[in-house]
Amino acid sequence: MNPTRRTFLRNAALTIAGTALLKNPLTAATRKGELTGLQLYSVRDDMHKQPFETLQQLSKMGYRYVEHANYVDRKFYGWKASEFRKVLDSLGLQMPSGHTVMKFEHWDTAKKDFTDEWKYTVEDAAVCGQKYVISPWMEEEKRKNYDDLKKFLELFNKSGELCKQSGLRFGYHNHHFEFMESVNGRNLYDIILTETDPHLVIQQLDIGNMLNGGAKALTIMKKYPGRFLSMHVKDEILSNQPGEEEYISTVLGVGIVPVKEIIDLGRKWGTKDFIIEQESYQGKQPLDTVREDLAVMKGWGY
Repeated sequence: MNPTRRTFLRNAALTIAGTALLKNPLTAATRKGELTGLQLYSVRDDMHKQPFETLQQLSKMGYRYVEHANYVDRKFYGWKASEFRKVLDSLGLQMPSGHTVMKFEHWDTAKKDFTDEWKYTVEDAAVCGQKYVISPWMEEEKRKNYDDLKKFLELFNKSGELCKQSGLRFGYHNHHFEFMESVNGRNLYDIILTETDPHLVIQQLDIGNMLNGGAKALTIMKKYPGRFLSMHVKDEILSNQPGEEEYISTVLGVGIVPVKEIIDLGRKWGTKDFIIEQESYQGKQPLDTVREDLAVMKGWGY
């Protein structure tokens, strides 16, 4: 038994008893079926070293929802799906979505079906209580040629059908390249949203990443109103590293992104999941930054 599992087993009984007394206030956002969560990549080093203790701290801060960024060999942060679900339950946490990259190799062209590996991804997501399985990347070789890209996006729709069988939905999460690259004279992101069925593939809009691709969230949202059921909420500043001219994330309300205006518009047009993500910290401890982020979101009514 590994140390992480021993820690969990040792503390689970006491934690379950404690969380039974936790109050989860029905904020305006909760009453509307919305949620504010945290992408665990924000505290990736802490999750690598002490996953249970880190989740415990997040729960104590007031987080009730998390989004995973670590699913390897059918395990979430070292736990099997059923075990991780127990960990989350014991801490009063839920995991409505998670990030796992879907690759073209997850499709068996001979069988015309998804591989067991991808089917397990969906199955384990359902065990953990997810409603969305979100792919956060697109292989470079599959986005250069239009025919290859279209075939890959057809798999997005097929993955949506697969997820639907388990009561889930498939989704895609943007970075920056989607707004920089073109195929056959068309912007890559435009192709993605045109070729994917919104009933099968949801879009999770990262409002910070796109800045490095020259895009702005408000512009994209107005172009595709109602397409973004989930959103990565982050603020950005210019890096002060010599020779680096790129935007990096910072505590909400500190940078140049009109975050509140964006999330308010998202709320108006149907965004339900607001997932905080912080990838850089300007000398602060990651856990301290996500505590600040949550306080800002609560101050904004989320």
